[in-house]
Amino acid sequence: MTREGRRDRGFALLIVLWTLVLLSFLASVIVTSAGQQLRTVAALRRATQIQAMADGAVWEGAFHALDRSAGHWAADGRDHVRRGGGMAVRIRLTSEAGLVNPNSPSRPLLAALLQACGAQKQQAGTIAANIADWRGSAAQGVTPRTRALYLAAGLPYTPPGDPFRSVAEVGLVLGMTPALWLAVQPHLSVTQPNDPDIAMADPVVRQALRQAGSVVPNALEGSRSVTVIVDVAVDDGEGTHASRHAVILLAPDVQGGVDDMTRILMIHA
Repeated sequence: MTREGRRDRGFALLIVLWTLVLLSFLASVIVTSAGQQLRTVAALRRATQIQAMADGAVWEGAFHALDRSAGHWAADGRDHVRRGGGMAVRIRLTSEAGLVNPNSPSRPLLAALLQACGAQKQQAGTIAANIADWRGSAAQGVTPRTRALYLAAGLPYTPPGDPFRSVAEVGLVLGMTPALWLAVQPHLSVTQPNDPDIAMADPVVRQALRQAGSVVPNALEGSRSVTVIVDVAVDDGEGTHASRHAVILLAPDVQGGVDDMTRILMIHA
């Protein structure tokens, strides 16, 4: 074979080898990319499963809250844990029956609660009146005098004349101090539909109820609408989590029992 022939064969062999290297590199990239995509799809699927389990756990908690059999879960703040498929689901029910709704109670109850949280008697009475003024009245809404007081205090807002939409809104009421707000906040709920049930209330609310003479008779227990907090946490043990915070309303039927239907008032992920 001539020198030119050997050179051409060597060049052809070199091209073949480089082609094989390139093909091997492309195959490696494709395999790696496919593996990453499969892992991404698997992670998304896992996350979707966990989110769906969290949503389902909210309704599971509502079901057990409504259940009148031995499967009933009391809204006492205890954790109910179940495991399956490598996941742990924790469901906690907490009743709001012992909390004070700033949209509904009388001024004496509001004043008594503020006093129980550390306010002086006159200060508590003034803030309780301001809470009622914030909501306005069905006849005249928020009065010009009330709006003028907020403006005179240098506040950049005035009462809307509507019910409180969140507990945090109570902290905006004229006269409410940061320290007093921190003390009273844990005892409030804007979704609790009735006056507090003394049997479910904490010591601070009990003191306020007795001082205001607003104790709910035990005979009414089980015959009133009540809101229940459902807290859900799902963990797959591999660093993926999902949580839900839902408020559900349990309404009594005409016989005094709990109806088979419930209503989700709000849910937060």
